[in-house]
Amino acid sequence: MSNIYDTAYDLEKAIRNSEEFTNLKQAYDNVMADPQAKEMFENFRNTQMELQDKQMQGQEISEEEVEEARKVVDLVQQHEDISKLMEEEQRLNVVINDVSRIITKPLEELYGSPEEETNE
Repeated sequence: MSNIYDTAYDLEKAIRNSEEFTNLKQAYDNVMADPQAKEMFENFRNTQMELQDKQMQGQEISEEEVEEARKVVDLVQQHEDISKLMEEEQRLNVVINDVSRIITKPLEELYGSPEEETNE
């Protein structure tokens, strides 16, 4: 039987070589090559991280902060390269979520899924 860590590294390699990751990397490189897009994207990421930090610390997020975040999102979505980057990131996230469901299947089978417990 193969070592589980070797299999994990093979999976990492497969993700790096996937079309989804290749497309994401190209979209990221395109954004980073454009100074205006790069600044907009970094502002978007900083806004995202600040709100996540507050949420994780249990702090209240104000309406003003929510509105400001919406404006930042609207702005970056209007930029073609950033919008493409976000689409490609979403595609890779779907793959990673699918893989996560597959590799956690033994635990789900062992403990059962929450949906099954509520239906019993």
